[in-house]
Amino acid sequence: MAKFTRRTAIKSALAAGAAAGVSSLGFPAIAARKPIKVGAVQPFSGGLELYGGQAKLGLDLAVKEINDAGGIMGSPVEIIYEDNKTDPKASVERSNKLIQSDEVIAVSGPITSNARDAMAPTFKRNKTPLLYATNYEGGACDRYIFGFNTVPNQELAKLLPHMNKNFGDSYYLFGTDYVWPQKMFETTEKIVGGLGGKVAGKEFTPWAVKEFTPVIRRIADSGAKVLVLAVPGDSITFIKQAEGFGLLKDVTVAFLGFSEAYLGAFGAGGGQNMWVTVPLVSGSDEPGVKDFAARIRKNAGDDVVISHYVMTHYNSMMAMKAALEKTGKVDRESLVDGLEGLTIASPTGDISIGAKDHHVTMNMYLAKTEGAGLKTVETLGALAPEAGCG
Repeated sequence: MAKFTRRTAIKSALAAGAAAGVSSLGFPAIAARKPIKVGAVQPFSGGLELYGGQAKLGLDLAVKEINDAGGIMGSPVEIIYEDNKTDPKASVERSNKLIQSDEVIAVSGPITSNARDAMAPTFKRNKTPLLYATNYEGGACDRYIFGFNTVPNQELAKLLPHMNKNFGDSYYLFGTDYVWPQKMFETTEKIVGGLGGKVAGKEFTPWAVKEFTPVIRRIADSGAKVLVLAVPGDSITFIKQAEGFGLLKDVTVAFLGFSEAYLGAFGAGGGQNMWVTVPLVSGSDEPGVKDFAARIRKNAGDDVVISHYVMTHYNSMMAMKAALEKTGKVDRESLVDGLEGLTIASPTGDISIGAKDHHVTMNMYLAKTEGAGLKTVETLGALAPEAGCG
């Protein structure tokens, strides 16, 4: 894969419009103004490319729409992509480069919690906002970190009671061996206990495992009726093998960290009846969602898959714009001040950023995989985060 260090620059048509004092779209010309640079540290190699690609779809559309509308207080936005190779050490190196050499106002990313945790001291030390738009385990609480996706209660509090009621009260927990699945399963065990259910088994796997037959046999032998799955990157391989074994005839999957980008990889008729709670169902009939999906496809192509990662990364850029315009200043501290307590419109309705915990209250949806997409089963309304900030 090519190295992702290219810059999304102002288009030549817009630059030509600047010479005449007006952009080609009728807005005041912005090409001559100093750009507001934003970094993006995302995985474009190393195993989580699906997620990095989804993030990029949302970031690219947001930057295009901001610039087409005249930028932020007349200045264009420029995004600088860096590939962290799904590696914490590379994430820190790329962050330092963006902050110190490129002088970005903020950074979007990464995907994994171990990369975010490795990066966090860099952002605190350099007093630079990190706009984190991936669902995670909570607890990343700092003046310079903002979370735009879900924390455990938003993903689990409605999902597990539904599974318990409809599919059984015996659970097997299977995840990749790092902090996000570990913390998600801690919350899962508390909720399951409160429902009167039982955990029949729990185990973790290293990254990049290709053969899951032994664990599939253990899940089958446990008698569990619900499988809580948290295996980012390797989920496709696991589900295919589980279906081949026949496991999913007797066990229903509650899929944590699900992305609609997975569905095409399961093959015809695969990956069905898996349950999720997400902040976006891209096939929804909600007008805001339909319009958002149409704009993404116009910008990136009709065949692109759209998941909630696209929307949350888009939201993070639009929040940045609103925050800077709120304070009237373009600098890192003003961005932090503007983000705290901010409410903005999103494709699924308003999102509100906590003034103290920096996590978002947003609308959530209980859904299941059906056909080539997700089907909304219940609109859950706005769910506030329990961010774990003490």
